[in-house]
Amino acid sequence: MNHAAATSSIISNNFLVELVKEKFKLGPETTCEIIRIGVNHTYLIQTRTDKYVLRLYTFNWRTKLEILEEIKLLLLLNENNIGISYPIQDQSGAYIQKINAIEGERFAVLFSYAKGEVVKNLSKNICYNLGIQIAKLHQVTINKSLQRKSYNPDTLVHWAYLLAKDFFSESLEEVQYLKKAYEEMSAQFEAIDTSKLRQGIVHLDLWSDNMKIDSDSKITMFDFDNCGNGHLFLDIGYTLMLLFKEAADKDIYAKKAKLFCEAYESISPLSEEEKKLIPYGGLAIWLHYTGVHVQRFNDFSSLFFSKAFLTHWIGFAKSWMAYNNVKI
Repeated sequence: MNHAAATSSIISNNFLVELVKEKFKLGPETTCEIIRIGVNHTYLIQTRTDKYVLRLYTFNWRTKLEILEEIKLLLLLNENNIGISYPIQDQSGAYIQKINAIEGERFAVLFSYAKGEVVKNLSKNICYNLGIQIAKLHQVTINKSLQRKSYNPDTLVHWAYLLAKDFFSESLEEVQYLKKAYEEMSAQFEAIDTSKLRQGIVHLDLWSDNMKIDSDSKITMFDFDNCGNGHLFLDIGYTLMLLFKEAADKDIYAKKAKLFCEAYESISPLSEEEKKLIPYGGLAIWLHYTGVHVQRFNDFSSLFFSKAFLTHWIGFAKSWMAYNNVKI
């Protein structure tokens, strides 16, 4: 019997639980349930005594080399006692499992379970702790690189603009904003002493949904799926931009941002050039995800990605830059 081709399939819990029981020698009482169907698919694996998270990469989203580079980074961070969800080897010593899905070969990795809860509106104390943790992460990744994407105004914003102008219309005001933002960022980079900008491996998605906070305010970060090479201020800018988004009271946000930056600089000082570009760092990553929404429309973003959503999405970008006294 011939089967219809698929863009993306949802692998059954029953199949995956048997796979992890076999590969990781887990007990017969082990269970599997879906946590999230998103850019990748995430499952909770639970034994009688332990919990794990299984990430099932969607078809053609990441190459095996890119996943291996992500794993290499996570092992390095774990060795340096950075609070992260780390990959786990199976009984043969492998980190990556291959799954023959209907759409083609997919990869899966089992991760340690991040304890605690996702907290949307971070307290001042947690913002301070987060500044410390991201600074320590950057201490490990500074001047290092991966065989993965390098992030800059071209690969972040211009890439998103090229996708958006074909998906919507080049004449649309919001699409034109992407173009103007790219031109402004490029001009800022040309005018600045880039030797004063620290470079290394960046997470690129450090916000509340990608970390858990336990009862002692300990932070565990996860979802390094978008990690790559770039200026370290990118992570700082995006984290601050998302703190700004989640704060209804901008005066309270200002206090949280001050604590975050003071904590970060207590570990790793920022140059004046980096401080100037922090708003652009947040904007660049935010606009980059516009491109991801276009790229993954058929199997991820079609439920919400529309002209109305784009207006809202770019509207927030404008409010972030206005708060930082930057007009684009």
